Parts: sequence; C-alpha cells; structure tokens
Amino acid sequence: MATVQYPPVSFSTTVTLPSTLYDSDAVAKSLKNEDVNAIARTFVASLNRALDRKSVADVISHFIERGFWRDMLSLEWDFHTIQGKDQIGEFLTKNLETSGLKNFEIDSTALPPVVITPQKELEWIQVFLTFETKIGKGVAVARLVHDVHDSNKIKAFALYTGLESLSGFEERIGSNRVLGVDHGQHEGRKSWTEKRKDETDNADPVVLIVGSGQAGLTVAARLKMMGIGHLIVERNQRVGDNWRKRYKFLVLHDPVYYDHLPYIPFPESWPVFTPKDKLADFFESYASMLELNVWTESSLDSAVYDDVTNTWTVKVTRNDGSVHELHPRHIVQATGHSGEPNIPNFKGQEKFNGKLVHSSQHTTGADFKGQKAVVVGCCNSGHDIAHDFYEQGADVTIYQRGSTYVMSSENGLGTIFKGLYDPDGPPLAQADLIFYSTPVKVHHYLHQDLTKTIAALDKTILDGLVKAGFKLDYGYDGSGFLMKYYRRGGGYYLDVGCSTLIADGRVKIKQGSDIAEFTENSIKFVDGTELKADIVVLATGYKNMRETARKIFGDKVADRCKDVWGLDQENELNTMWRDSGHPGFWFHGGNLSHCRFFSKRLALQILAEEKGLKERKRT
Repeated sequence: MATVQYPPVSFSTTVTLPSTLYDSDAVAKSLKNEDVNAIARTFVASLNRALDRKSVADVISHFIERGFWRDMLSLEWDFHTIQGKDQIGEFLTKNLETSGLKNFEIDSTALPPVVITPQKELEWIQVFLTFETKIGKGVAVARLVHDVHDSNKIKAFALYTGLESLSGFEERIGSNRVLGVDHGQHEGRKSWTEKRKDETDNADPVVLIVGSGQAGLTVAARLKMMGIGHLIVERNQRVGDNWRKRYKFLVLHDPVYYDHLPYIPFPESWPVFTPKDKLADFFESYASMLELNVWTESSLDSAVYDDVTNTWTVKVTRNDGSVHELHPRHIVQATGHSGEPNIPNFKGQEKFNGKLVHSSQHTTGADFKGQKAVVVGCCNSGHDIAHDFYEQGADVTIYQRGSTYVMSSENGLGTIFKGLYDPDGPPLAQADLIFYSTPVKVHHYLHQDLTKTIAALDKTILDGLVKAGFKLDYGYDGSGFLMKYYRRGGGYYLDVGCSTLIADGRVKIKQGSDIAEFTENSIKFVDGTELKADIVVLATGYKNMRETARKIFGDKVADRCKDVWGLDQENELNTMWRDSGHPGFWFHGGNLSHCRFFSKRLALQILAEEKGLKERKRT
C-alpha cells in the first residue's frame, strides 16, 4: 500500500494538448465548413499513391510533424504507437514492404467522415477506413487536420491500423457460419448432444485456457470462430463462479453499453449496471450457447514446455479424479489481470481474535450487525464493502493510507463515455475502434480536461469527502480515472453512494498514519490512535499477473515472462495480449470491454502462428 506521489494539479485553466504532443497551430483553420467527404477521399487517394510507390517519404508526408501512427498487428506482430514523422519513417522502413499494406478505402459500412471536437479549439475529421495486407484485411481510423505549416494541406494527426482477419481463415460467422448438419447418409450418426460431449470430454486442444471469467470466455469464443481447438480449465464448480463468489452486493460499475461480450451482446432489456450473480448466469449461458469446451472443477497439476517441439505437456485432474495429459501448443492465462490477492502481513495479526480476510474472500457484512468493521483500502472494492457493512448495520471505518481518485458513476462515466458507450452511441464495433484507436498519450491529455469537467460536476461530493478528512488525488498529471487504470489497474473509486456516507460521517475515515500492530481486538496506528474491530477486510488489491503464473505454472515459466500491465515506452500496455516473453504462453485479462476487443487481437496472433504466418518468438 505504498503511497503514490502525484504532481500538483491546478484546475484553474482549461487543459489543452501541449505542443510536444500536437502542434496547435495546425488546427488554426476550422474544419467545420469543409466538405469532409471530399477531404477524406482526397487524403485516401494520395495515401494509396504513396503506398503504391512504396515510398516511405511520401507516406510520412501525410502526417503532421508530431503525428501518431498506432498499429495493432497489421505492420508487425505487436502493438505499437509511434509519434513523430521521423519515428514513423523508421517504423515504416522496417515494416512497410514486408507487410504489403495497401488499398485504403473509406468504409462504406461505417459512420461517414465527420468533424469531431474532443476539446474546445481542437478538432479533426474522423474517417473509418479498410485496408489490405499480404496476409489479411484490416480496419483503420484516420484523424485529419489542416497543417498550416504546409499550405493548409490535410494531414493525419493520428492514424490507426489494425488487422481484423487473415485471408482464408475468416471467422465462422454471418454468411461464413457453419452449416450445423451433415446431410446425406452416415452410419452411426451421432446427435449434436453426443458430438458436443465427445468434443468436450476428449479434448486435446491447440490452446489451453486457464480460467472461465470474461477473459477465458472471450478468447475461447474468438478461437472457436476461427476454427482453433480450445479447452478451458476452471477450478470452480460452475462457469461464472468467479463472480458469484465475490461480495454479495457487488454490481458492475461500468454501464452495459461498454460491457457487451463478442457475438452475443446483452439483451436490450439488460440493466445499465449488472449485478454480479446476473453476470455469472450470463457467462454460463454464453459458454453453452457458443459451444465452448469447459472442464469445471478441474485443476492444472503441471505444465512443462518443450522448446524443441514448441508444445506443452500439461496434466489436469478432473472432478471425477481422472488425470488427463494434454499437449497444447499454447496456454492462455485468463485468471484476471489483477493476479493473486495482495495480503500484507501486520505485526501482531496472529493474536487478533476477530475475522481477518482479504476482499476477494469476503461475501457480506450481514453477520456483523452492531459490530465494528474496518476496511483497509480505499478503492472500488473497499468502498463497496464499507457501503455493505453500513447497510447491514455495522459500525464501519475505512482506513486510507495514501490518496484516491474519486468520481461519481453518474457524472464520471456519463462524461467519459458520452456519445460513445451510451444509448445514443455508434454501433459497438465502431465505438471500440474510436476508443482503442486513440493513442494512449492522447487519452492522457484529453482526460485532463474531462477530469476537470467531472470534478466540477462532482464538487458537492468531493467537498464533502475533503471535509471528512478523505485524501483525494486527480491521477497522473490530473488525468483521472483512465490513466490510473492503465498504469496501476486501480487507485480510484467510481462512487455509487459510499462517498455520501463518508461525507455524512456514517462511514468513518481513518487517514494517513501507518498501521503499527494488531491487538486481540483492535488495530493500533503509528500516530497512537486505535480502532476497535470485530472484522478487518483487506481491500489491498492484487499482485502482478506474473505472480499468478508463478503460482500456477512455477518459477521456470514465470521467470521467462515479463511483468504484466502498466505502460511501456510507447504507452502500450505491457505484455497483456502480446508476446509474454515465454513462447506459447499468453496473458489475457482486463474489464469486459478490454476482453471483448483484445480477445480478437490475441486470437489472431495464435491463428497466425498455427497457419505459419507468424514465427514463434524464442527466448
């Protein structure tokens, strides 16, 4: 629970993108009265001519000086965000000819070109495109501006390119779906139920997936549609139990518009915020409807990788006690991006007579009515659990050592997702492209302005927290929620009511001082204060996903893996959905939106290896 230091943040002035990120002069001429369709057509035609000439210099001339190119798998088998014409030129020199990037076209099935104003005095033309490479097809998003340093020519402020399919190995959906029956005469024909049982019980998959939460289910679904054999191993009794076993009143903080799974979206009647048991039941139905192969109540006993054959030897014990030896070429660890519970050790905790439990094991405060509860940790889980304790009649205190970013669910998500993931937003696939095509560095600066807006809307809540002694922060450089999620995977609370309880004193706050020790019935702090407690819940977060790999697969695997989450030098997430450092081993996780979008990128990399289009990295 180390304190994170944040630079001082002033919300007294409007935040704008700095010149190091984007030359503000380049948007001096308004785009709002321009013929955006003609501009888009002209830009695309010129870019295609440059690609036909295989001229890197001509291609980069289509960018402003500090422009961005974000690529996912179309130019290189990795995720990259390159900024600056010279840097883009170096990237293209290495990858343009080998990728065969060509034939950009305006996507007639997507939203038409339109002027977007993400910030006052900042605007660009947003254009959805398609393109081809030597091995497949992709989608692109161009963000176009006037470059006043080059005769007001239209240039790209940012271009995203992302591989969507491999030619000849397209997803089995829509007109490419399976027939579902073998017509004709077949002796000993088996029913669909019999074939499904055989497929599941006798699986020896190409890809073994560990965990059946949103990560495991989404990558299994993608692999299924790409024709790659898979098997999910789940230690719980039922699919969805990873949510069922969480604290009793857990409800997703993200809205339904952001949370759909691939291929089967939530029904139109689905509530905006999903209760955890309802989500768990949907997961179970999802696995059944998509015919995903799952072994529940099963444990992975050992996994050994052979660098010569590029295969794993895995032993799994099923619920009937039988041991199965499998030989997958890939393992996907889909146990959640949070990893193993982070459980600190405190002096004297062994003599504490009350209940001491990590938040991952806590279910309800109903048994502690009239008793004293202390929640250690001040992010989403800590607040939700404290909220529950209060509603169940406990005397509850939250212990906050550092600082926390707080925004209300209503104002915060309503501001961040407005016009994108809401009832009036674009089709989900295009909303995802808009969001995930945006360079993270651009998100960082745009969210400074959004954080300022949210703070103004939440002023009453925030003032009440400060008055109660709660310590607030506004994230890295005042960028709020999103960048805390990307950099730390936590450090924030999306308020759904607990902030008011804290401000009113109904949930008490203990702030600042370190815990000195536990006694038989209390926690003592370094500042000399003491909190009586019948139960202490450690909402202290989770370790790096790599440590879960160490627990499940051992040191030999984990030591070859890179750390997971946080941002690399190009502001892409470390390791997740990418090369893990260990051949044939992948990490997959995140919230439902991340799992929906990046499951496809992960599955495409596996498919490419299996079809000989991508060479497996060796370490």
